[in-house]
Amino acid sequence: MAGLASGVAAVALASTVGPPHLPSAPRCPVFPKTNVWNRRVDSLPVASDSAQMIDAIGAGVGLHPDFGSFRGYGIPYNVVKGSQPTVRVRFHYASQSDKGPYPIPAHPAIEAGSDRHLLIVNRSTCRLYELYDARHTASGWTAGSGAIWNLRSNKLRPRGWTSADAAGLPILPGLVRYSEVRRGVINHALRFTVPDTCAGFIYPARHEAGSGGCGALPPMGLRVRLRSGFKVSQLAPQARPIAVALKRYGMIVADNGSPWYITGAANPHWNDDQLHTLDLITGSDLRVVDTRGLRNG
Repeated sequence: MAGLASGVAAVALASTVGPPHLPSAPRCPVFPKTNVWNRRVDSLPVASDSAQMIDAIGAGVGLHPDFGSFRGYGIPYNVVKGSQPTVRVRFHYASQSDKGPYPIPAHPAIEAGSDRHLLIVNRSTCRLYELYDARHTASGWTAGSGAIWNLRSNKLRPRGWTSADAAGLPILPGLVRYSEVRRGVINHALRFTVPDTCAGFIYPARHEAGSGGCGALPPMGLRVRLRSGFKVSQLAPQARPIAVALKRYGMIVADNGSPWYITGAANPHWNDDQLHTLDLITGSDLRVVDTRGLRNG
């Protein structure tokens, strides 16, 4: 834990040089530095409907890390070589899915539970492959939907298209990853869920999965950040870099689910008790960011 302690001590002094990277795919950015996932929002204005949106999600509800030390808790990702054989996938939502093929390894790590997200990074081509409800059957691989991303590009999905996520966004860039927390700096926005969304979406989201007007419920793509006055020092060491990232980069509504559930990748080095000090942050500590002028590039 010495590395984590030294990394946390450096949080206040660290600068965000370049885009995020995965240790297992060091030549591939997790999207360019100019991508909205990697852009700071701590200087942007608060949205005029911030209080109403926070109340709709849960002003008195604490944040929850939807990941931890248990291997089956969180969304895993797989990294493969360029030589990985590819397979065809049959999709339920074929008209809004990228045909592929997909470089699925023989025994991939798949998210536990009903969503069964399957994330794959080809470290040679810097392509990200994401599947929703991925299943291997006697006749081959099937999935609800699938999306392929160029990690060196800012290109969005077509307007109105889903992805492996309800908001039509990539999942990987919003995951809390242990390697970043150990280093003491997370230089990207995070992914989170809310109980109900409206029948609409805002940039960079491309798809909606809710009902009703967006004056009462948050749209997909809504971005919130932690208020500047929140004392990060009251949190445990593993939670502090996450809170700092919430101040600088915030988090983006990507799916319907439990309120303020932040998504991450499982890792045996997570200290679950430390992570759960994040629940000291409640919805009332968050502000909706006015992102109308924030665009890729």
